[in-house]
Amino acid sequence: MKKLLLLLPLLLILKANAQTPMEIHQRAILVDTHNDVLSNELITKLDAGKLQTTGNFDLVRAKEGGLDAQVFSIWCGPQYGKGTAFKFANREIDSLYALISRYPGKITLVRNSAQLLQAVKENKMAALIGVEGGHMIEDRMDYIDSLAKRGMCYLTLTWNNSTSWASSAADETTNRAGLKHVGLTAYGKQIIHHLNDLGVMIDLSHPGEQTFYDVLATTTKPVIASHSCSYTLDPFRRNLKDAQLKALAKNGGVVFVNFFSGFVDSTFFGKNDAFLKKYKIQLDSLTKIYHDEDLATDQLFAMHKTESDALRPPLSLLIKHIDYIAKLIGVDHVGIGSDFDGAPSYPLGMDDVRDYPKITAELLKLGYAESDVDKILGGNFLRVLKANKGE
Repeated sequence: MKKLLLLLPLLLILKANAQTPMEIHQRAILVDTHNDVLSNELITKLDAGKLQTTGNFDLVRAKEGGLDAQVFSIWCGPQYGKGTAFKFANREIDSLYALISRYPGKITLVRNSAQLLQAVKENKMAALIGVEGGHMIEDRMDYIDSLAKRGMCYLTLTWNNSTSWASSAADETTNRAGLKHVGLTAYGKQIIHHLNDLGVMIDLSHPGEQTFYDVLATTTKPVIASHSCSYTLDPFRRNLKDAQLKALAKNGGVVFVNFFSGFVDSTFFGKNDAFLKKYKIQLDSLTKIYHDEDLATDQLFAMHKTESDALRPPLSLLIKHIDYIAKLIGVDHVGIGSDFDGAPSYPLGMDDVRDYPKITAELLKLGYAESDVDKILGGNFLRVLKANKGE
């Protein structure tokens, strides 16, 4: 009894000093490695600096969700090729620069970890640039140099379409016989070395499995997968198999977990296909209006919210991917890469950038230490960025 009475004041002090999940979340540095709002902004003309009622991101909601640093995806489809893809990439970068110039007190471009930390200190969002698709360099080293000078912090070697020097996951699994090469070519390996020399991170979220291993055999720096999940939990071609995850960890890299329902829940695509088939006429009409199938699908989901919500997996499945990867390869090798504004569906409760604190709360419930949550939210990104920049 005497020992219990002595311990009681200590327990009360510890309880009084305990932080809530929201306090822990707001204290941590949160980095999201993949958001497609810029691609959508060119079509919708919406201002991401102001509160929006559509989409998943704007600076107002990002602040509420505790988002400190965002890697903005620079993307265009395979219809853009030599003579057009690089130009389109720069147009998207111009739109980010314009956003920053309109709101200099809220957001700033950063190129390294020191600048990112300074932005956080100044209470500004740190904006970084990720180029999603090697076709945008148009097979030219000088285009890599140009994009790096403009702020490119990572290059996703392929999108779903292969390049002349690297094969994509989509092509390796569905069009392997039609490929002129599988994996990296000799020129592709030169590109890897050049990216290493520039301090640009190599993103392996879209490249195929052979390209993945060819890169790991070539690179001298840690790699990333900017928006991927576990293949074991959801065997889709864009997710990473256990052997790939282990190889990535051995390299010192980080996989940033994607929120898209199709990469989280193995049952999603079947249900989604039935939904789109049911409303095909409406989807075709919306696609003609928006000239973009993803935006059209977003609108279709909004029009039939009750039905589309029924397709969404529970938040617990997203957390399961984070937990599975952390337990398989270590908490030092997992982070957040939402793919917000780049997919039509996310788990229930993950509607926009205001919802990141739910991830922190769920990880704490699972028994993750605050220091481990810090790594998942942003610490691991800072580490791999520093390693690539040579800081």
